[in-house]
Amino acid sequence: MNYKDLFQKVISLLSAPGKAWDEIEQRSEGRAVMTSFVYPLIGLCGLSEFVGSFIGKDLDPELFQVALTRCCAVAVALFGGFFLAVYLLEKLGEHWLVRFESHERMMVFVGYSLVVTFVLDIISGLFSIAVLHWILQVYTLFIVFEGARRLMKVEESRLTGYTVIATVIILLCPTLIEFIFNKLSVILN
Repeated sequence: MNYKDLFQKVISLLSAPGKAWDEIEQRSEGRAVMTSFVYPLIGLCGLSEFVGSFIGKDLDPELFQVALTRCCAVAVALFGGFFLAVYLLEKLGEHWLVRFESHERMMVFVGYSLVVTFVLDIISGLFSIAVLHWILQVYTLFIVFEGARRLMKVEESRLTGYTVIATVIILLCPTLIEFIFNKLSVILN
């Protein structure tokens, strides 16, 4: 795992999504997207949340538990959200686009489309940017549009609708799982 390549992929997707998606399609990574992109970024999001829990706070024994819980909530949300989004988008493709994409191709699409969420979760774990976090998530729409057009080859007549639905799924799946995780954590405590 080369972190230089990881950060180059992140910067490429954020700065020139169209070109980045063309390169991704040429590489045809398949399941390698998980170990080379998704898992390391989930780890960085969890680490950032853990470290951010201690910034500006007095060291307290309960703070360590809160930090671990927040770290786990982010990691579980992103991990579960990734797989839930892959599943839902596969079903959307089967029923709405009437075509079957390989599981690996959908994992590549969702994994790289989550780049804005990953970056914002890393930043918001360290600094409070709650409102800005949701505003900047809108950029995911552009990244998903380019991915749907270049990687998924969605036909022009359905591209806008697919982009909007896919973006909503990609953004809401981790949020939904984090909400459920946090509610269960409170109930079980």
